[in-house]
Amino acid sequence: MDERALGLMHFWEAGDAVTHGTAWLLLAMSVLSWYFILSKAWSAWRLRKGARAALERFWEARTLDEAIATLKPADPEAVFFPLAERARQAASVQPAASLAASIDRTELVTRSLRQEINQVSSRLESGLTLLASVGSTAPFVGLLGTVWGIYHALLAIAGDGQVQIDRVAGPVGEALIMTAAGLAVAIPAVLAYNAFTRVNRLTLAELDGFAHDLLALVTTGRRMGDGGADSLRTGVVPPGKPTQTVGN
Repeated sequence: MDERALGLMHFWEAGDAVTHGTAWLLLAMSVLSWYFILSKAWSAWRLRKGARAALERFWEARTLDEAIATLKPADPEAVFFPLAERARQAASVQPAASLAASIDRTELVTRSLRQEINQVSSRLESGLTLLASVGSTAPFVGLLGTVWGIYHALLAIAGDGQVQIDRVAGPVGEALIMTAAGLAVAIPAVLAYNAFTRVNRLTLAELDGFAHDLLALVTTGRRMGDGGADSLRTGVVPPGKPTQTVGN
């Protein structure tokens, strides 16, 4: 038996529509997952590289307007800058005949910050669902090709009435290739999903703390201390800390 005849092209030519469809599906899943892996890795690197320096420059500024102006170029992924801008806009709402203006100033700023955090969170998590789906389904797609290849091997054995290695080598090799392809698609997607989830968790924690500091800054004129670590995403107020109200 010529070993060169059992190359990848031999398995591809020996495959049928199910085998080809499974291979193309795995290829599409791999291309999509790697697109999100590379794009989100670039975004995560830029975000984590400049986050700490951007926040330090923000608090070193003398006024809020100056701080926001210095934060914009230092925040290439637009994570912290929109939050600061939203806080300034909410704090500058003038009394008028509107529901927004009738709400307490602190509550208005809190609501605006919470909405902005939710938007940033949705943007950071975009693509993670696809990576999780690829990581969980690609092995089973490969398993479909594996089962189909074994099915062809059994048909070859049943047709001859005896086991001939040259008749079953093709279907068995096809089955093993599909198994390896499914794992090759799934493993990078799972690892990337776990890595990006951790980066997002750290970023949202920093964003949540920054939002609390902004809330204290625009309502009381000073930065919040360590005691205000409650979550704006849930709107929970720390026990024993009354809501501060700014007079007109």
